[in-house]
Amino acid sequence: MSCDFIALANVGVQALQPYQPGKPIEELERELGLKDVVKLASNENPLGASEMAVEACRKAAEGMYLYPDSSGFELKNKLSERLKVSPKQITLGNGSNDVLDLIARVFLEPGKSAVFSQHAFVVYPIAVKACGARAIVTPAKNWGHDLDLMAAAIEDDTKVVFIANPNNPTGTWLRKTELEAFLAKVPEHVIVVLDEAYVEYVDEPDYPNGLDYLAGYPNVIVTRTFSKAYGLAGLRVGYAISSPEICDLLNRVRAPFNVSTQALAAAVAVLDDAEYLRKSREVNAAGLKQLAAGFDRLGLEWIPSVGNFIAFRTSKDGVSVNAAQVYQGLLHKGVIVRPVGVYAMPDFLRVSVGLESENARFLEVLPNVLDAL
Repeated sequence: MSCDFIALANVGVQALQPYQPGKPIEELERELGLKDVVKLASNENPLGASEMAVEACRKAAEGMYLYPDSSGFELKNKLSERLKVSPKQITLGNGSNDVLDLIARVFLEPGKSAVFSQHAFVVYPIAVKACGARAIVTPAKNWGHDLDLMAAAIEDDTKVVFIANPNNPTGTWLRKTELEAFLAKVPEHVIVVLDEAYVEYVDEPDYPNGLDYLAGYPNVIVTRTFSKAYGLAGLRVGYAISSPEICDLLNRVRAPFNVSTQALAAAVAVLDDAEYLRKSREVNAAGLKQLAAGFDRLGLEWIPSVGNFIAFRTSKDGVSVNAAQVYQGLLHKGVIVRPVGVYAMPDFLRVSVGLESENARFLEVLPNVLDAL
C-alpha cells in the first residue's frame, strides 16, 4: 500500500518548488572534471572571510559541545550599540531568510494575504505560500518595486508587505521620497518588511535607511544579514529590527539555538573589522563598474544595481537568446552565474561581483559563449 504524502501536506506547500541555490564549485568540478572554477552566482563576498571573524570562529569552536547562547546576548548588544536600537528590538536568525520565514509564520495564515513585487526575492512567495496565505504580486516598474501599485494592492486581509531594498535579483533601489510616501499610505495593522540584505553596499544619497522609520512606523520590520558584505554566508546569521512588541512575537516562534556559537562569535568580531568592510565596499564598487563597462562593450542590456551583482539580458546582435543555454555554456567554461527564470526574467542572468580577475575571466568567456549559439 502506498500513501500520497503530497496530499497530506498543506495546500500551500503542495504547490511549492524547493529554493534553488547557486551551483557549488565542487559540484561543477565533479560534473565536468574542471579545475579553477569561478563562482559568481550567489552574491558572496569575493574577499573571503575576515581574519578577525575566522579567528573568533576558531576560538568559539572549542565550545562546540555546548549549546549556543540562545539569547545572542553579546551580538545583540554589539548591534544595539552600532545601530542605536534596543536589544529588545533585535531578533536573530539563521540568516535573514530565517527571520523572513518567522515573520510569515507569525502574521500569515490561510485567509490572509501578503503583497510583494514581481521580480522580488524568491523567498517571499515560498514563505507566504508555506503558511497557506495568498500572494498578491504587483507588476514591476523599471525592474523594481512600484510602490504606488503595491499600496493599491493591499486588501482587507493583507497582513504583510515585503519590500527588498536593494532588490535581488535586479539590484534596483527605492528613494526616500518613494518609501516615505508609501509608508504614509499603509494601514497601521499591515506589517511592512524592509529587506535590506545589501544595505552595506549602497552609496546613494537618497537611499532610505530603514532604521530611520522604526520610531514613526511601529509596523515596520527591517531585516539584514551578515552573509554579504560581512562575508559570513557559510555561517548563516541574520537579524530583524522591529518594535519590542513585534520582536517578542518573533521570538515566540524562533527556534531555540537557531544561530550557532561560531556564527555568533564571528558576527561579533566582524563588526569590529572596519577595514574589511571598507575593502568589501571598495572592491564591489570597482567590480560593478568593471562589469557594466564590459556589458556596454558587448552591447548587452544590463540593469543598474547598487547590490553586489548585476542582471544582464542574454542577447546576440541585439536579439535575445536562450539564457539557459548561455548559463550552460558558461558552466563549460568554468564560470558559474545565476539563472533568474524563476523570477520571471527568462532571458536574463545574474552575475555576482567577484575579484577583478574573476570578473575579467567572466567577461572574456561570455562573448565566446554567445558566439557559439
